[in-house]
Amino acid sequence: MTTETEALLSIGEVSERTGLPTHTLRFYEQEGLFAGPIRRNAAGRRLYTEEQAHWARVCTKLRSSGMPLPEIHRYVDLVRQGPGNEEERFAILREHEQKVARQVADLQEALAVIHTKVEIYEEALAAGTADELWRDGPTCGRS
Repeated sequence: MTTETEALLSIGEVSERTGLPTHTLRFYEQEGLFAGPIRRNAAGRRLYTEEQAHWARVCTKLRSSGMPLPEIHRYVDLVRQGPGNEEERFAILREHEQKVARQVADLQEALAVIHTKVEIYEEALAAGTADELWRDGPTCGRS
């Protein structure tokens, strides 16, 4: 909740603090991804609370990690409903956390395979035998 003494931030300040372009912040507002309304000054310019700026950053991380907009909407809708649905909010976040952990594990496995291939090429190039790579099919591992 905003108090009279709480500092409000312009869209430019929120953009600077979060690294989000102003059009992304406007998009988040249009999509209803903030739990509360974005205030406006007398000139109609957006004013954000610190909490809203923080949420914009969290929301971006949820999106960049693959959470679909409808799922973020679902979470925000639950927040708007207030107390009593914390278990459901937790379940949304836990499920996404597990999905991201699986993605990270898959990427780590892919990185290990790529690293092995880079080493094979590095050694072959240093030894002057790079022209032998793929002569008899791919060299996928070490013998």
